[in-house]
Amino acid sequence: MSLRSKTNELRKRMKSAASGGGDKAIEKQTAMGKLTARERIVALLDEDSFQEYDLFVEHAAKDFDMANKYLAGDGVLTGTGTINGYPVCIYAQDFTVAGGSLGYMHARKIVKIMDHALKLRVPLIGINDSGGARIQEGVNSLAGYGEIFYRNTLASGVIPQISVILGPCAGGAVYSPALTDFVFVVDKISKMFITGPEVIKSVLGEEISMEDLGGARVHASLTGNAHFYAESEKECFDQIKTLFTYIPWNNGKKAESFQPKQPKSRTFKLGSIIPSDSKEPYDVRDVIKALADESDFFEIQAMWAQNITIGFARVNGETVGIVANQPMYLAGVLDVDSSDKAARFIRYCDSFNIPLLTLVDLPGYLPGIDQEHAGVIRHGAKLLYAYSEATVPKITVILRKAYGGGYIAMCSNHLRADFVFAWPTAEIAVMGPEGAANIIFRKEIKEAADPEKMRLEKVEEYKQKFANPYVAAAYGYIDAVIEPRETRKFIVHSLAISKNKEVRLPNKKHGIPPF
Repeated sequence: MSLRSKTNELRKRMKSAASGGGDKAIEKQTAMGKLTARERIVALLDEDSFQEYDLFVEHAAKDFDMANKYLAGDGVLTGTGTINGYPVCIYAQDFTVAGGSLGYMHARKIVKIMDHALKLRVPLIGINDSGGARIQEGVNSLAGYGEIFYRNTLASGVIPQISVILGPCAGGAVYSPALTDFVFVVDKISKMFITGPEVIKSVLGEEISMEDLGGARVHASLTGNAHFYAESEKECFDQIKTLFTYIPWNNGKKAESFQPKQPKSRTFKLGSIIPSDSKEPYDVRDVIKALADESDFFEIQAMWAQNITIGFARVNGETVGIVANQPMYLAGVLDVDSSDKAARFIRYCDSFNIPLLTLVDLPGYLPGIDQEHAGVIRHGAKLLYAYSEATVPKITVILRKAYGGGYIAMCSNHLRADFVFAWPTAEIAVMGPEGAANIIFRKEIKEAADPEKMRLEKVEEYKQKFANPYVAAAYGYIDAVIEPRETRKFIVHSLAISKNKEVRLPNKKHGIPPF
C-alpha cells in the first residue's frame, strides 16, 4: 500500500473519529444551545493551538451488545494547547457520543492528560458534559472516577485545575469539579447534583426540576459550588481567559507581571467612599477599584456569601488576592459561608505565590442560634487557620470597624500579617461601643437620673478611649495609621519589600485544618 493510500486511510479514520456521535446527535446538541466538545476547545484555546491525543481510543466494553457499538474517541477529547500563549492540558466530554458517559477507556484518556499536566507543570482544564457513569461497564466506571479524584488531589496546589460545567454533571462525577480550584457554570446549561429529580421523587416524594435542583444559578448563589457564573458559553470562555492573566501556571512560578497603571482615581476616590456614619453601608468594591491598576477587579464567587468579597486585582502590575468585608451585606459580618469562602481563597493564593491584601470593616461574627448550630465555631476557625498558615506576603488595611474575634480573624498582626495599616476612621475594640458601654457602665446607666442620656455619654466615652486605631498602634499591633489617600502607596511599598519573604514553618507532614 502506497504512502498516499495510507495517508488517505488516516484522514478517513480521523474524519470518522472527529465526527462524534454523528450529525443527528450534533444537531440535538446544537438545539439545546450547546457547542460541541470540539467547538468548545477551539473557542477556548488560542487559534490553531489545539493538539489532540488518543483520537483513536475505543471503548473496551463487551456486555449488553457494547461489543458491536463504535463510540468515537470513547466520548471524550483530550489534548494540549495554549491560552494567552501559555500551555494548558485540556479534556472535553462529548455528549453526542453515548451521552458523554464515562467508561474505562474514557477515564483512561482523562487520567492520561491529567498525568501529563502534572508532569509538565501546566494548568488542567476539564469541560464536563456527561450523563454520568456508563452503566454497561459496571465497576470499571467507578474505578475510572476514583482514578480521576486521586489525581485531582495530587495536583491540588501544584497546578491550577479548572472545571467547566457545560451540561449535566451528576452522581460521583460532581466530586472531580469539587476537588478543583475554580468551577465555571453557564445559565440554563450547567447542571450538577448527586441525585437527580427522579431519584428524589421516588425516595422522598418531592418534585423539583433539574434547574432548581442543581442549575447554574443555584450553585453560584446558594451552594457556593461554582466560582464563576456566565450567561453564555462565550462569556464563560472569556472569564477563563481573564483568570489566566492573574494566576501562575504552576506553584513554582509567580503570576505574570504587567505594566503598572494607575487606578481611575476620578471615578473611585478613597476619601469619599466610606460614610462618616459607621453604621452606614458602602460598597467595598469601590475601595478595591480605587487601589487596583486601572480599577480592574476580577471578583470570584460574587453571588455567594456576599458579606465577604474575594478576587484578583493588580497593584503596580503585580497580581494580588483580595479579601474584603462587604458592609453592603449583613454589615460585613463573618459567618459560616463567608468564612469558608475566604479561607479556601486564601489557601489558593498561598499555594500559588499570590500576595494577600485584606480590607477590614466588620462588627464581628454573626450571632444567632442558626449560625451556632451550623457550626460557626468550626467554620470560623478555617479562616484563622488559612491566614495563620499562609506564608505569602500579607498586608492588612483596617478601614472602619474591627471588633472582637473578627478583628483577629481578618489577618491581624497576631496571625502574622506582615504589615497592618489603619485609617483614622478605624475602630478596633473587643466589641462595639454600644454593647461595651452597656456592659461596662451598666450600674452607672441604671442609677442615672436620665439613663438614656447617661448611656449615650458612656458610649461616646468608650469610643474616645477604645474605638480608635491609636490604642492598638500604641501596642505595635498597627504598623501605621495612614490617610486614605496614602493607602495605595503603602501597599505598593509593602509588596515591593516583601517580595522575597521567607517563612519556615515547623517540620510536619501536614496540619489538620478544621474541615
